Order: sequence, then C-alpha cells, then structure tokens
Amino acid sequence: MKFRLILKYLNIVLALSLLLPGLLLAKAKKVDDYHWTGVERVIAIGDLHGDYQQFQTVMKSAGLIDNKGKWSGGDTHLVQTGDITDRGDGSRDIIDHLVKLAKQAKKKGGYVHMLIGNHEAMNMTGDLRYVTQGEFNSYAGRNAEKLQEMQWQRQLEWMQANQPDFDAVDIDAYKQEWLVKTPLGWVEQRMAWANGGEYGNWVVGNQVAVQINDSIFLHGGISSRYCKFSLESLTEQMVTALENFDPASTDTIVDDPLGPTWYRGLAQEKETEVFTQTVANILQRYDAKRIVIGHTPTGGAVWPRFDQRVIANDTGLGSYYGAHTGILEIKGDELTAIYGDTRIALPADNAGRVDYLRAVIDVDSDNSLLNKRLAEMLAPATQINGSDGQSDSEMSGEGQEMTMASPGTCQ
Repeated sequence: MKFRLILKYLNIVLALSLLLPGLLLAKAKKVDDYHWTGVERVIAIGDLHGDYQQFQTVMKSAGLIDNKGKWSGGDTHLVQTGDITDRGDGSRDIIDHLVKLAKQAKKKGGYVHMLIGNHEAMNMTGDLRYVTQGEFNSYAGRNAEKLQEMQWQRQLEWMQANQPDFDAVDIDAYKQEWLVKTPLGWVEQRMAWANGGEYGNWVVGNQVAVQINDSIFLHGGISSRYCKFSLESLTEQMVTALENFDPASTDTIVDDPLGPTWYRGLAQEKETEVFTQTVANILQRYDAKRIVIGHTPTGGAVWPRFDQRVIANDTGLGSYYGAHTGILEIKGDELTAIYGDTRIALPADNAGRVDYLRAVIDVDSDNSLLNKRLAEMLAPATQINGSDGQSDSEMSGEGQEMTMASPGTCQ
C-alpha cells in the first residue's frame, strides 16, 4: 500500500516537473488590444510592398513558417508594421496568408499583429498610384469586363451631367486613357478595399501601434503633434478618419505628414541633443524603451538610431526596393538583426554602429547603399548629411510625406 502511494506521488512530481518549464514560459499577457507584457520573442517585419516570395523567405528565416507555409513560430509574436500593399503584385496573397497565420499562431500561444501603414490607408481611400497591373489582375473575376463596362457607362453619365464641353470630347481617345487608369479588376479592387469591403474591414480591424513589453511598434513614427495621444487614440482617430474619409479634406490623421503612418522624423532627423531629448520624452510618456518603425527605407540594414531608442526596420524587403532580407528579433534586452542565415547583434549605442554596419556589409557586400553609408560615416563630419551617414536622397518618399516638423518637447 505504501509502495503504491509513493509511486503515485512520484508520478505526480514527474508530471509537474514536465509541465513546469511550459508554465514558467507562459508569461505573455494581453493587457489590452494595444499592450502586451511578458512576451519572450518578438519578430518585426517591415514594408513588404507586394513581394510574396520575399515575405515567405523572411518568415522562414525567422522560423515562423514551415515549408508548407504553416505557422511554426510557437509563442513568438510577429509584428508586421504596415505597407504590405502596392509596388508589387502579391499584396493580396500576403494579407490572406497572414490572416490564416494569425489563427494558427493563437492556437500555439503566439500572435500576429498587423499594423496600418500609409499604403493600406491609400488603398482604402482610393489613392491607387502604386497599385500594379498584376495586383489589379488578382481581383479580376469572370465578370471583370462587364463590371468595367458598367463603370465606363457611369463615367459617361457623370461627364454628360457635369462637363459643359462634353459634346467636344473625343470619346474614343478619352476611353483609351480611361482604360489605362481603370483596368480589368479595378472595380473589384475598389469594392474589396472600400469601407465595408473585405480588405477595408481588415484595415480598420487592425491597430496603428502596439506596445509589446518595452517596445512600441508602428509604421511611420510618433511626432510632437501626436505624442500626447495614447496608442488606442491613434488607432481610433485613424479608423474614424478612414470610415468617414472626405477627399476634399487634407488635414486628417490619414494623410498628415506628421501622422503616425507618414512621419519620417524618427528615421531622418539628425541625432542632435535637442531631438535626442525629444525622443527620450516621447518614450517616457509611453513608458517604453524604444520605438520600432518601418516606412523609411534604410537601404538594407536594420538600423538603430538614438542609442537604440529608435530602430528603423524598413530594410527594403520588396523587390521594388532591392529585395533585402533584414528583419528584427527582440528577446528581452537582446536585439538581433536576421539576414537570411546570418544573425547580427544590434549595437547598444551609436558608437557601435560602424562595426555593426561592416558586419552587415559582409553579408551583403554588393549593396551600394550600405557601402555609401559606411563611407559617409567614416568621412569627416562636415561631409555627412546626417549624423548616421544616411543621406536624404536615399530616403525617397511620396510627395508630402517628406515634410517634417521641428522637434517638439513632448513633455
């Protein structure tokens, strides 16, 4: 009898010992829709711009999907910081895949955070300058020609009612121009991205920014105009503006160059004492240690700024920007850049950036932008445009988004 009791006791102890490691690791806690604590591992992936092949490549390099494309990341949190869309043909494939992975990750204790970028907002509001023909083709169904013709008839009706010189218009020539701007699949794409459409609903169901442990993630950045708002408020403002978008309005968070999806200051401002203090003040307001951003291409490197208070993580993953492979991993206080099979620790302060950049160039030796950046960093200070060797010409943008405000205090 005693032997049986002892055996039963030992079995219980053994079972608990097997469960204990899992219990100890199960520390991730969702505080609310915008804050998580106790997450062991975070992977941040920047702008993908319609490159589905590159998406799969970097997801595999981070161990997040297997060869069948299914979630293999366990309890890792993936943060995709926006701009999945435009410039490439595979935006829809990436979104659909991420939506599936989000469901799979939850079953394994992981999570997929998909944030709103300026290009997602542009697709919702009808700014289709960067939508490719291949992307439109992905929406074209059996009724594409019929829908296109219906749209053309609506265009003619509008012109007849609103254009005084309609009778003088060369309709055939005008239609040819119109067809270039309204290809097959255009109607279906607009329906899908409209407020209430499949992808419109997907956009407004995402956040502008999230904080995981002591890191804030968002697409563009937090400027002095918006640092007074909570992460929840930033999302609420964006969703309200998207759902009630007025093309005549030019002063909303959707298209504000200082807004969280367009702002480039954290990636481009010189690292002066004044702006460094501004960044520190912003982080103090949110009780965070760093901000991880996309939006502004770095030329191929996961790039730390302001002594690792800001991580610029738009490495140019999409083919349009060079098909680079850099993504960010955060495990506690350890920040690592993953370049394919190579892992390089990020320097804790600005002083270590030259050695870090040399290590990145060893992986990508033919990258002319990174070689140029290194040369500028090693040049006399008077020859460098920015304090980290990043010239403004390398940070090309779209129109008004290049506007930046002078540093604010954010206190």
